[in-house]
Amino acid sequence: MNRVYNFSAGPAALPETVLQTAAAEMLDWHGSGMSVMEMSHRGPEFISIYEQCVADLRELLVIPSNYKIIFLQGGGLGENAIVPMNMLRGKTAIDFVLTGEWSVKSAQQAAKFATANIAASAQSTGFTSIPARSEWKLSKDAAYVHLCMNETIGGVEFHSIPDVENETGVPLVGDVSSTIMSRPLDVSKFGLVFGGAQKNIGPAGLTIVIVREDLLGGALPTTPDVFNYTVQGKSDSMYNTPPTYAIYIAGLVFQWLKAQGGLKVMEERNRAKAELLYGALDASDFYVTKVAKDCRSWMNVPFYLHNEALNDAFLKGAQEHGMVQLKGHRVVGGMRASIYNAMPLEGVQALVAYMREFAQKNG
Repeated sequence: MNRVYNFSAGPAALPETVLQTAAAEMLDWHGSGMSVMEMSHRGPEFISIYEQCVADLRELLVIPSNYKIIFLQGGGLGENAIVPMNMLRGKTAIDFVLTGEWSVKSAQQAAKFATANIAASAQSTGFTSIPARSEWKLSKDAAYVHLCMNETIGGVEFHSIPDVENETGVPLVGDVSSTIMSRPLDVSKFGLVFGGAQKNIGPAGLTIVIVREDLLGGALPTTPDVFNYTVQGKSDSMYNTPPTYAIYIAGLVFQWLKAQGGLKVMEERNRAKAELLYGALDASDFYVTKVAKDCRSWMNVPFYLHNEALNDAFLKGAQEHGMVQLKGHRVVGGMRASIYNAMPLEGVQALVAYMREFAQKNG
């Protein structure tokens, strides 16, 4: 069996040992005689999986005890609508800092429920930078400030967390879909963080919400119970049938992360991978990367060929070298290498070697 280096932005590569464990346990989980796919979500077998998954996530992220972990469905895009339904708490405005396609989508979704105030925007730079904190025009009465901590499409990432709530009294909400678990995260600086699982956590279908308990209880009356954080929190995410198999895989990934040494180790690995790839891009006139150096994503690296007529040849050659899913998002074009936790350093080394070879042949 030949495994490729999968640079997909999501659903993304999973650690091979996780897939191997899941395969070995597919027909019979720990002597239960059942696949996890077949288990009742209220049975003792799955409850033990769920409880371990929650405990490991809380340990890895050092989540304070006054934060609730909720597992939902609907993905990151769905959560962009569910968050304002739950977090307005009687207020009528939300502040957004626009740094790319995902924060724009967030503001569009929120505008269905409240006034979406654009506190700052990097649109004038083509979303290749992050507006300076001094330029943000925050509202005094906003329900929360929304940031996309890593823009999967444009490759812009916050490398520090603005201390918004201490400065303004307004909670910070972070979309962490494509950066969560890639390094330590100070959850205490947020009122709420959320993310789809299909980048660094597991398969598509699971969304994780981590919310401070004092912010619960203010959902819009029209919020469906299945998307109400208070209802789901009290039910331990089991008001309805949760995405059980996705939770199981997430739990295996958390155990894998602990076995690697935790998120500090992942931070070191991810920094090394990103520095290697950006270093190769910066050293070549054949390739272009447009994102400002102070906010380049460690997870999603968009780049372009100077001669875009060579794009198809580049992608075909990459596939022949065992590297797939390098085509850029249709919104921005070019190429994109997503180098999440499960991408080994060897995969980035192989990509860099191929890029140099391709440039020599076609430059």
